[in-house]
Amino acid sequence: MKAAMMVLCALGLAAAVSGPASAQRAARGKAELTVGSAKVSIDYGRPALHGRTVDSMLSQLPNGPTPNFWRLGANQSTTFSTSADLDFGGTTVPKGEYSLWAHQEDNSWKLVFNTQHGQWGTQHDPSKDLVSVPLTQTKASNSAETVTIGLQQHDSGGEIKIQWGDLELAADFAAK
Repeated sequence: MKAAMMVLCALGLAAAVSGPASAQRAARGKAELTVGSAKVSIDYGRPALHGRTVDSMLSQLPNGPTPNFWRLGANQSTTFSTSADLDFGGTTVPKGEYSLWAHQEDNSWKLVFNTQHGQWGTQHDPSKDLVSVPLTQTKASNSAETVTIGLQQHDSGGEIKIQWGDLELAADFAAK
């Protein structure tokens, strides 16, 4: 579980430990979904394992200024946008644009929506955290070489799913 607690740190820093400056730019990924009246999108960096395991990379990662907070991607912060208010199991995320972070606490994960966005992905300012929602952790059936963040229809709403290696984190939401 200790390795799982630190896995998302690797999500944000994998590019920094993978090679020279020209190789540090991770590919970008984008996920989009319309749920009810809400147009939701996520833009994120996609660091790769390059044949390594997430666990093998953890020993190379420095401790950050906000322990147990990790960016979800690489390079510029991961940006989450919604055109309408969303409900994540009773927690409202107002329409707008946010940076996304994951926080591990007491063997559980939370997805953190921060009002600061567009900054470099390691610059987390916890005073700007708006809300956090619980994430469900499971072991993925297939390993993902690069960080993958997806949005998909789920029941009457949507689901955000984050995967790297065999770690999978997910949360359901609905348009308000």
